[in-house]
Amino acid sequence: MKISNNNGKIKHVFLDFDGVLTDNRVYVNENGIESVRCSRLDGIGLNMLSQLGISVCIVSSETNCVVASRAKKLNVECYQGVENKEKFIKEYAESKLLKLRDCVFVGNDINDINALESVGYPIVVADAHQDVKKDEFYITKFKGGEGAVREVCDEIYKIMK
Repeated sequence: MKISNNNGKIKHVFLDFDGVLTDNRVYVNENGIESVRCSRLDGIGLNMLSQLGISVCIVSSETNCVVASRAKKLNVECYQGVENKEKFIKEYAESKLLKLRDCVFVGNDINDINALESVGYPIVVADAHQDVKKDEFYITKFKGGEGAVREVCDEIYKIMK
């Protein structure tokens, strides 16, 4: 499946964090401090979306300062500890007067399936869990944390500019 124009109405992008903006690995040092690996390519891609007036937020089930820190660096909203992403997305969209069909969700694991099915543009990264790779979802060429978000941004930019 490709990301199609759908009348050029993409208004908002929701991103999972672990496995989408990261390579789904966590590094823990001897002091118990966690760190993750992300791609610097994503920042430029997200800035391109901002130039088009497309808003972005991270929606993560994790509660970790590394998520908020990366969101701040990328200049995007961040919501952590979200156990039901579908419910969150529906409530968020309603509060911002967004139509779900005009929203993108990028996920990678089984806890993202309902959220993916609730939006007009469901996208999973190349290394997503096999149970999430459905024919009706766009599957990126790049893996999470290795340019998948930039790929999504580039594709959206192409159809929206």
